[in-house]
Amino acid sequence: MPEEKKVTLIVHSGDLDKFMSALILGNGFLSMGMGVTMYFTFWGLQRLIKGKLSKAPLSKWNFWGLGAWMMKKRMKKVRIASPERLIRDFKALGGRIIACEMTMEVMGMSRKDLDESLIDDYGAVGMYVKETLESEYTLFI
Repeated sequence: MPEEKKVTLIVHSGDLDKFMSALILGNGFLSMGMGVTMYFTFWGLQRLIKGKLSKAPLSKWNFWGLGAWMMKKRMKKVRIASPERLIRDFKALGGRIIACEMTMEVMGMSRKDLDESLIDDYGAVGMYVKETLESEYTLFI
């Protein structure tokens, strides 16, 4: 039996549009039978803070939160899954989430700040390197 192909997504941004892109891509790869690891670092870690999964600005045209509100309303109207649904699907399909411990220290975060039900592991650059060496593709979002 051939070895499973893998993908590593670096989730560096906490912006709603970029976070949604990472989740949609991750679910797409998983649905095609590939293994997927998301490595959350820097502002991407903000999405893993308890209660902050979908409380994110847009990368462009945020307008003090109005842009994100309008985008969420539009996504609901055209039946795009919410970040909560996408991450639930990601986990159900076998996707893995790693939180960068070094960045947690830099950003002043601790494990108790994060929603540990989403996180499979904590690690630093060595864990990321190991994941990418086992991956067919690596994407930076």
